[in-house]
Amino acid sequence: MEPGCDEFLPPPECPVFEPSWAEFQDPLGYIAKIRPIAEKSGICKIRPPADWQPPFAVEVDNFRFTPRIQRLNELEAQTRVKLNYLDQIAKFWEIQGSSLKIPNVERKILDLYSLSKIVIEEGGYEAICKDRRWARVAQRLHYPPGKNIGSLLRSHYERIIYPYEMFQSGANHVPEPTEEDIEKNPELKKLQIYGPGPKMMGLGLMAKDKDKTVHKKVTCPPTVMVKDEQSGGGNVSSTLLKQHLSLEPCTKTTMQLRKNHSSAQFIDSYICQVCSRGDEDDKLLFCDGCDDNYHIFCLLPPLPEIPRGIWRCPKCILAECKQPPEAFGFEQATQEYTLQSFGEMADSFKSDYFNMPVHMVPTELVEKEFWRLVSSIEEDVTVEYGADIHSKEFGSGFPVSNSKQNLSPEEKEYATSGWNLNVMPVLDQSVLCHINADISGMKVPWLYVGMVFSAFCWHIEDHWSYSINYLHWGEPKTWYGVPSLAAEHLEEVMKMLTPELFDSQPDLLHQLVTLMNPNTLMSHGVPVVRTNQCAGEFVITFPRAYHSGFNQGYNFAEAVNFCTADWLPAGRQCIEHYRRLRRYCVFSHEELICKMAAFPETLDLNLAVAVHKEMFIMVQEERRLRKALLEKGVTEAEREAFELLPDDERQCIKCKTTCFLSALACYDCPDGLVCLSHINDLCKCSSSRQYLRYRYTLDELPTMLHKLKIRAESFDTWANKVRVALEVEDGRKRSFEELRALESEARERRFPNSELLQRLKNCLSEVEACIAQVLGLVSGQVARMDTPQLTLTELRVLLEQMGSLPCAMHQIGDVKDVLEQVEAYQAEAREALATLPSSPGLLRSLLERGQQLGIEVPEAHQLQQQVEQVQWLDEVKQALAPSAHRGSLVIMQGLLVMGAKIASSPSVDKARAELQELLTIAERWEEKAHFCLEARQKHPPATLEAIIRETENIPVHLPNIQALKEALTKAQAWIADVDEIQNGDHYPCLDDLEGLVAVGRDLPVGLEELRQLELQVLTAHSWREKASKTFLKKNSCYTLLEVLCPCADAGSDSTKRSRWMEKALGLYQCDTELLGLSAQDLRDPGSVIVAFKEGEQKEKEGILQLRRTNSAKPSPLAPSLMASSPTSICVCGQVPAGVGALQCDLCQDWFHGQCVSVPHLLASPKPSLTSSPLLAWWEWDTKFLCPLCMRSRRPRLETILALLVALQRLPVRLPEGEALQCLTERAIGWQDRARKALASEDVTALLRQLAELRQQLQAKPRPEEASVYTSATACDPIREGSGNNISKVQGLLENGDSVTSPENMAPGKGSDLELLSSLLPQLTGPVLELPEAIRALLEELMMEGDLLEVTLDENHSIWQLLQAGQPPDLDRIRTLLELEKFEHQGSRTRSRALERRRRRQKVDQGRNVENLVQQELQSKRARSSGIMSQVGREEERYQEKADRENMFLTPSTDHSPFLKGSQNSLQYKDSGSSAACPSLMPLLQLSYSDEQQL
Repeated sequence: MEPGCDEFLPPPECPVFEPSWAEFQDPLGYIAKIRPIAEKSGICKIRPPADWQPPFAVEVDNFRFTPRIQRLNELEAQTRVKLNYLDQIAKFWEIQGSSLKIPNVERKILDLYSLSKIVIEEGGYEAICKDRRWARVAQRLHYPPGKNIGSLLRSHYERIIYPYEMFQSGANHVPEPTEEDIEKNPELKKLQIYGPGPKMMGLGLMAKDKDKTVHKKVTCPPTVMVKDEQSGGGNVSSTLLKQHLSLEPCTKTTMQLRKNHSSAQFIDSYICQVCSRGDEDDKLLFCDGCDDNYHIFCLLPPLPEIPRGIWRCPKCILAECKQPPEAFGFEQATQEYTLQSFGEMADSFKSDYFNMPVHMVPTELVEKEFWRLVSSIEEDVTVEYGADIHSKEFGSGFPVSNSKQNLSPEEKEYATSGWNLNVMPVLDQSVLCHINADISGMKVPWLYVGMVFSAFCWHIEDHWSYSINYLHWGEPKTWYGVPSLAAEHLEEVMKMLTPELFDSQPDLLHQLVTLMNPNTLMSHGVPVVRTNQCAGEFVITFPRAYHSGFNQGYNFAEAVNFCTADWLPAGRQCIEHYRRLRRYCVFSHEELICKMAAFPETLDLNLAVAVHKEMFIMVQEERRLRKALLEKGVTEAEREAFELLPDDERQCIKCKTTCFLSALACYDCPDGLVCLSHINDLCKCSSSRQYLRYRYTLDELPTMLHKLKIRAESFDTWANKVRVALEVEDGRKRSFEELRALESEARERRFPNSELLQRLKNCLSEVEACIAQVLGLVSGQVARMDTPQLTLTELRVLLEQMGSLPCAMHQIGDVKDVLEQVEAYQAEAREALATLPSSPGLLRSLLERGQQLGIEVPEAHQLQQQVEQVQWLDEVKQALAPSAHRGSLVIMQGLLVMGAKIASSPSVDKARAELQELLTIAERWEEKAHFCLEARQKHPPATLEAIIRETENIPVHLPNIQALKEALTKAQAWIADVDEIQNGDHYPCLDDLEGLVAVGRDLPVGLEELRQLELQVLTAHSWREKASKTFLKKNSCYTLLEVLCPCADAGSDSTKRSRWMEKALGLYQCDTELLGLSAQDLRDPGSVIVAFKEGEQKEKEGILQLRRTNSAKPSPLAPSLMASSPTSICVCGQVPAGVGALQCDLCQDWFHGQCVSVPHLLASPKPSLTSSPLLAWWEWDTKFLCPLCMRSRRPRLETILALLVALQRLPVRLPEGEALQCLTERAIGWQDRARKALASEDVTALLRQLAELRQQLQAKPRPEEASVYTSATACDPIREGSGNNISKVQGLLENGDSVTSPENMAPGKGSDLELLSSLLPQLTGPVLELPEAIRALLEELMMEGDLLEVTLDENHSIWQLLQAGQPPDLDRIRTLLELEKFEHQGSRTRSRALERRRRRQKVDQGRNVENLVQQELQSKRARSSGIMSQVGREEERYQEKADRENMFLTPSTDHSPFLKGSQNSLQYKDSGSSAACPSLMPLLQLSYSDEQQL
């Protein structure tokens, strides 16, 4: 078939083998095993076991190589012939000054070579034209019929090919054609215009003169490889396909006619080479190659005029075509690569060529494209192949054992593996291990780095050896193989299809440079197989198996040769083949055979047999050759150690064979020698001057052969000995030592693992096993006890086996003695069993004797059963004895399990039944007890007592019953504790009750008293929670007891502050340390009262001391501070300074206004533009208590009294309750003293004076505001201030403004603050003159009242009097105004956001209305939310204020008034309303009856 005409059809797959791990351990043995199958295909593939994955040992960073350049269309033989033909025809036209352009036919370049071949096959140009068979030529070129392509092909043939063919078959000199010739041959007319005469040679013209000119056929050998002048490469098609088919004369220069010369000698020298005349010199043409002259009319055909450009005569053209072609081969690339750079280049080339990722390109597509490219003369694809890289220089891909590297255990395993390509050639079964030299490529692996389309051409291995290739990693490698039987057929087909290549290179297939399409070979009867070798797989080629292939992509492979014993005949045939081809040998085959024959004992047995056969043939041939030499007359001889000579000094000058056994040399011609097969080709000297150079004499060679025979036949001798010994043919059994010696001999001589050797090993194994068993029987008692016992049957079998083995063992007598002892013991045991019941002692004695025998006797088993029954019955009897200690349920169950395992008997069955019944009863009561212990509904003590009484008579220890007893005992003790506490002198403490409740809940007993205690504890906790909500702020760091008790360490600022910080951080939680009482003392009411009174006094003394200390500290508002003086520290940990600092009215310490809760000036009545009530500055809420002094919410006394009433109903004592009673008594006592002081005449007068002053300020209100500022009655001077506040707040509420509502307050609050700021210059004072006695009294009362964690109206009245009696504190007022401005800004922002959120909620509600029912429900929710909105806002403000008071937990160094003000805006409103407006508290109070309902 014509390559490229049809799509490539893949050949069948070669055999694939997957050895097991056992088979994989012997590489050459496994290859020999699969050889009968695989050799028929020429190649095979082996997949190692999955776990065999050798590491890649090449140093990637240091691996650098230079690849070969491969032009794909030059690899294929037929394509190369076509390219050579095109090169010749292009040269033919180029010499004559014309350029060649290959025409296109049917959109394809015309195959000029195929056209020429088909024309010749069809009979030639004239025959085809005569028979009009150009259409058949077109059909054979696979052109479609019916398009007149035949005429077109004829035209192209006539213009391009026919002149060249005629020149190749014509003569140098022909006479001038006559007119008659021209008329007869129309081609003469056509070709006259195309150039000089050589185009007309061979047209069949004969000379007219008498002397006939002999036409000599001139042939120009085809070119194998033509170098491109520019690139120096062998690319012919790249040059030709770029040219155009135009046979035009060259126009660079113009040929000039010869001028007439004055000298006659010059005229005589210019003569025509055809007619030998020199006349008509104006028509004489001069050759630019050889300077010969021709008349233009003497040429064939005659030229009408002198041609333009360079012209050469027929002789020059013939000489140019006769130039020998250059041998084809691969050239090396100029760029050096690393593995990484080559891989990047290869992957980029493949992905760009196929336009897809490299791993997605199908192998079938790559294969078809490869064979299309190599068969195309149009496309020129060039790839690079890193082939034949020496592993000795660059490093093998397998780990190699050497002293330079330290290998890991895994690497050592692979470094010594027989499948390591560095190890396989030198294995013991390999022939190459006997060659000392490291033959690169054969003994030393070669490395191959491939890319897509890089190929290895058809070839067989050197010396027809085996080869093995391992693909370390990368994309597959595609292989094609031909078996050795078809090797000559393949060579014949390739020579037949491309004779031009083989004519110039007879050993072309040995150059590894030629491919041929497998389909072409298969079409000519050559069997071809293929395979894709993937990473981690081996491919093996067999002797003389042609193989080729290409790479699918970037990969890394390693290959090496190896030779086994079966290769030796093929190796000898290869040497004869090389001799005929005159090819050099890689090594001397004769030297290899003799070297192995010199040391036969080191050879593998199979190898020794093969070497003996080869040695015998070689000795016979040597005898024949030396005899022929003697007959020639050569009698001189000398010994020569050929192995010491270089190969080039001992090669036959005729056939290039490397000589070893003998060679013929000449004394007169010392530069050469010949093998004895070419004794007539040495020189022409006489035989007397020639002499024989030999390595061994003819007597030494048979000696070597005999040693080989002994080695080869040693196995037969040994096998005969083994056969006689195993089959006892001579009637004598061999001893164990003799058999072992035969086995050792096989191992030492390395005999093959045959069936006979395996029988010998099996026999020795059986003998050893028998001896081991016998030694176990006859050894001491301890040894026999440790050895697994034999049965009586096995003992008899052992005795029979020892008698049947072909080995004489003296231990057989010992076995017979043991058998006699066992039989005697068996008789005694049967007698004892027949006389039951026997005594237990006798049974045990017999049983011990049987155990010492080391043999399992059936009667011993029966004795064992009897002994076990007796032992078990004794154990059951002891466990159930009344006097015995009760065993556990597990012990009883174990006895029952043991009883089930022993042999059955009447007594055993009865005991098992009783034990089973007892266990059933015990387990039932255990389940009941377990149910009582685990059930959710607990049972009363009476039920548990009944269960316990029922189980007292069961003789088994029951864990659940015992746990039930312990629980009942604890329950009874608990009930006693409860009775003792309930019947004591005082109510029980809450801690005691909680402990009893915790214990009672854990008991699995139903206790009636537990429910009562739980109710009492729950009531106490409820009261404590109410009290905590009343007193404690949100997230307060104080406990309720801490707030109710006086602060005994108030005098130490650092102690108080650190203690407060510890509480804030949760580090201090011990209530018992408050009054200096222990937990036991808190249970005594008297101790609590005494400690409380002492704490009051300490608190008062401490606060006085603290006031004196803090008063001595410099004010932060002062212009300068002394560096050495102590300074105040705010709760944030920083020193307060600047305008925003406030001083606590109780402890006199300074704080940042942004870090604490501050009073609100706008708690006063809403200002008016016409009246001046705000000028009563003493009523402004400017009182400030720091968080260290004001620890709680400070509820009103009425609320505390309601809590005390609820406390009296509790049957439980709480430390908080007693502390609350003490606090109430202290508050009432202070209230009485305050009322007495306010009711005194001097103080009453001052209050009256203050009321008159207030009336004066309110004298001019606007009419519409009169109701707002109506003064309260002055009948009760104590309540006067509060009454005014009430009226003021009521006025605010009537105007629609609420102090506590940011929404209502925000619009006018900014103007109020501005009004207050404008009134500051008008404030004057003091407005009252307080006597020192009254001032001191009021200040003392004020201090004691501020220490109380209770809100009292008298406290506020005293504060107003003290304020009126001193100048207004303008600095504090300004600070409060600044803080309130920032609070106002934050409030407005939150108010707007809240309003927007409400509007969005209303819109969302309107969108979600689906029916009338939902609208009604939403309207109800809206009404209810409207009612609760005010309460919700009040609660929100209340919580925000508490949060703000705890801001010190995260102190900030940034005291920006804006930021702090925005934080404080909502957090202090409740504080201001409750502290500055005590008259609001009645609105929030509950009546006494309501408090009782709480």
